[in-house]
Amino acid sequence: MDAETTVAELTIERASEVTGLCQQALDLPEDAAEARSLVATLWERASDDRTVRVFGAYRDDELVGVLISSVAGADGRTGHVDLVAVHPRRRRQGIGRILVGHAERALADLGAVEVLLAGNPPHYAWPGVDVRYTPAICLALALGYTQDRTAWNMTADLSYDGSPALRSTQAAEARLAGQGVSVRRAEPADLPALAAFARATFGGSWDAELAGSLGRPDAGCHLAERDGELLGFAAYGSSRPSWFGPMGTAPAAEGSGIGGVLLRRCLADQRAAGIGTAQIGWVGPVPFYSRSAGARIERVFFLYRKSLDQTMTDE
Repeated sequence: MDAETTVAELTIERASEVTGLCQQALDLPEDAAEARSLVATLWERASDDRTVRVFGAYRDDELVGVLISSVAGADGRTGHVDLVAVHPRRRRQGIGRILVGHAERALADLGAVEVLLAGNPPHYAWPGVDVRYTPAICLALALGYTQDRTAWNMTADLSYDGSPALRSTQAAEARLAGQGVSVRRAEPADLPALAAFARATFGGSWDAELAGSLGRPDAGCHLAERDGELLGFAAYGSSRPSWFGPMGTAPAAEGSGIGGVLLRRCLADQRAAGIGTAQIGWVGPVPFYSRSAGARIERVFFLYRKSLDQTMTDE
């Protein structure tokens, strides 16, 4: 290890210090502005089935770099580097390399056999490495990570009254009501049914993301149902207040217009909360969001993977 650099595991009591460093180190203004909620999302939501370990790099008692990593219980063989940030004045001094190497060893000790530089749902900072973070991409390649996927976020403009994202849903809701479909805001009491619907219909971790959206002042969820049967949901704020998702419609209800109504109801909530731009995270159906809310692809991410067997062999 670099003689000038020490690495220590940090406890959550150091969250404000970590946030301060991230505000300086994250080059994209939207990320720097949301550093506090980023750190909270990744760190404070550790649970019995999600191990989170945070490391700080110090030089002369100054925090110059941080790394947040995690392992989810559902797949304990996969570790994640959720966030790595180095102070701008300390870049190109090997600090990122030291932090990632330290995290790889820690994740291996937890049973991980590979590490992803990719989001670890349900609580993640970004799907992967934003293509504009050139130093992070250079670091990944230098450490032997392989790009295996590309993901993207879309942006919905909520800053003006005539935005396509804010089109009224009144007529569409009336049409759906004529078909026996009701649309309403979800309440915390709806969570068990929503979680079961999400697991049965879509799998993955959407049930946990729904839990992060219900019952919080800066988040919410809307649902559609007919005769007590859930047909779809849309949520926002689980990762942070400006992010939309997840959203899902029952296969039998696809093409009914339910998705567009639920989407715009959520976006209207975000606009009312003072959010001018909503991020639709880790998008699948690009044409749907473009058509329903005038959203556009704005952030592109590379997702990287590395076998820890390779790391140990290299050492």
